[in-house]
Amino acid sequence: MAEIKVPELAESITEGSIAQWVKKVGDRVEKGEFIVELETDKVNAEIISEEAGVLTQILAEEGDTVLVGQVIAVVEAGEGAAPAPAATPVAEAPTPAAAQAVAAPTPTPAAAPVVEETSGERVIASPAARKLAREKGIDLAAVSPVDPQGRVRVQDVAAHGTAPVAAPQAKPAAAPQAAVAVDNSRVTVEKMSRRRQTIAKRLLEVKQSTAMLTTFNEVDMTNVMALRSRKKDQFFESTGSKLGFMSFFTKAVVAALKKYPYVNAQIVGDEIHLNNFFDIGVAVSTEEGLVVPVVRDADRKNFAEIEDSIADLAKKARDKKLGLADLQGGSFTITNGGVFGSLMSTPIMNGTQAAILGMHSIKKRPVEVNGEVEIRPMMYLALSYDHRIIDGKDSVGFLKTVKELLENPEDLLLNS
Repeated sequence: MAEIKVPELAESITEGSIAQWVKKVGDRVEKGEFIVELETDKVNAEIISEEAGVLTQILAEEGDTVLVGQVIAVVEAGEGAAPAPAATPVAEAPTPAAAQAVAAPTPTPAAAPVVEETSGERVIASPAARKLAREKGIDLAAVSPVDPQGRVRVQDVAAHGTAPVAAPQAKPAAAPQAAVAVDNSRVTVEKMSRRRQTIAKRLLEVKQSTAMLTTFNEVDMTNVMALRSRKKDQFFESTGSKLGFMSFFTKAVVAALKKYPYVNAQIVGDEIHLNNFFDIGVAVSTEEGLVVPVVRDADRKNFAEIEDSIADLAKKARDKKLGLADLQGGSFTITNGGVFGSLMSTPIMNGTQAAILGMHSIKKRPVEVNGEVEIRPMMYLALSYDHRIIDGKDSVGFLKTVKELLENPEDLLLNS
């Protein structure tokens, strides 16, 4: 018999939530096979079985919070076709082994709405949707998802309505304060995911624990866009990489950080730690929320290497393949709200970093050029910074340097 335990993932992670079981009780499991997905504050981790056999017990349901080291399943030697799991209550208890899977007699087999899927196929659903379906006694197989890929979400379960439950007064008096009933036709209640809770907590901590201030500037993107247009085909032919805007911004940021080192610093206790490395975080939007994977040693990478690193990290983020090493240790962050159409915003700093640069939409606007009014593609830039260690002079100077380098992109190429 082998116990499946929640592994140690990092010092800062002590618990997680069961996101999805990819195996069910009675399934054959091979050694090293992925059987359950665990959602943590930072990444989703795939837990494997260390032994081959049959999955005989699942001790934590999807959506449950589990601790590092906790036993969440049991795999026993066998060839498959294991006895019927406890997930389907049976009126009789023929053997002591079967009774081990059932904590108590089964006087009310239909009272507990563990009726997630009555069909033979496993329904793809979010943990919140499964939890709501269990609470309402709804068969997930009967829910019609809006998602074109067939994934059932909590909104789909709420819209499906409440299925008849055999014992509707299972716990009526246990929570009298819950008298404020939610009208499912007017309000959709969705539990925050662990990652969303962590994002909310950390953003609030940054706002409360730093003297955050934001300064703005605007950059004329004419020359960057012209250079990119001229060189993108040649760049792709010689490097195999697509030339985007992020490599220009990353190079400009690194050059400005070298000129203004306090923007690349952090406060540790009563000390200021000036980072002599340039690990640039690039914010990526995913279904679960914003994550910030890190481009390591951006000062040592050329344009193609930066573009490849960003593309690879973005793909891993959206495929939920980011590791903890991809997210840790950044010294400065760039976030691009422009991809969503944002014209201007005040980004919130990431973790213990001292500053973050916000990019925005490129819009053609009338501007003064050499005494004449011209229509130019303009972008607003925003630098949010910790005023405790970065003075106004450095913050404005940093943003002005980024602006000047982007308006003269040949200088970036010469410095790369």
